[in-house]
Amino acid sequence: MATMKATLIAQSRIVYSTHAFAELVLWRVATPVPGSAHEYKYRLAYVVDSVCVVRYDNEVGKGDHRHVGAAENAYTFSTPERLIVDFQNDIARWNDENSSS
Repeated sequence: MATMKATLIAQSRIVYSTHAFAELVLWRVATPVPGSAHEYKYRLAYVVDSVCVVRYDNEVGKGDHRHVGAAENAYTFSTPERLIVDFQNDIARWNDENSSS
């Protein structure tokens, strides 16, 4: 039996400043990643001063989850659009909580 490759849905890098950027990668997969119940594989990361401070992913066996700072929590995936909105909200919250002003 042949396996179907993943189809890249989105891949982008968003530069917020000289020291901060986000990378978003989303694939459609034929079979859900073990630990997830949907047809997507994703990796979204927000990096500040070379440190990943916010990350959403669904690695094999762990399922959908997010990292904000040192904390890791389960994430309830519903749609790719909602995933991006939630990620952007966490970026805004992290920036607000970590601003030096």
